Amino acid sequence: MGSFSLDMRAFADKVKTRNNLVVKKIVIDVGTALVLKSPVGDANYWQSPAPAGYVGGRFRANWQYGLDAADRTITEKTDKTGSTTITGLSGSVGKQASGHRHYLTNSLAYGPRLENGWSRQAPHGMVKLTMLEFQPIVNAAAQAIRASS
Repeated sequence: MGSFSLDMRAFADKVKTRNNLVVKKIVIDVGTALVLKSPVGDANYWQSPAPAGYVGGRFRANWQYGLDAADRTITEKTDKTGSTTITGLSGSVGKQASGHRHYLTNSLAYGPRLENGWSRQAPHGMVKLTMLEFQPIVNAAAQAIRASS
């Protein structure tokens, strides 16, 4: 009887580990999609000249990760490529990802305008498009974790 109990415990631990890995990958992949879809300011298209020293990428840099609560932090940082933001999001998602609510937020005041077509770079927004990709992201994450086990 003891070995069956140990086998079931090992199976349960394996399932829990895989669930955590899948959820973590989903959160990171959704975050990556949001960051990369986010427009980077290009003053060439502006009606008014850019302020002195202007560098685009502030919206990309303001994607925040929150575990069980939204993170409404706003930063002055910029990230034109999105790589620093993606690395930060990836590092924030813990190993015990399953069973929690994960929030990806951008609290800049002009976010809703960008989401609703204000940018030539993102005329269809970021969040809406990423939500359309959600099920394929979930499927790909599950398949990737399955393949690596």
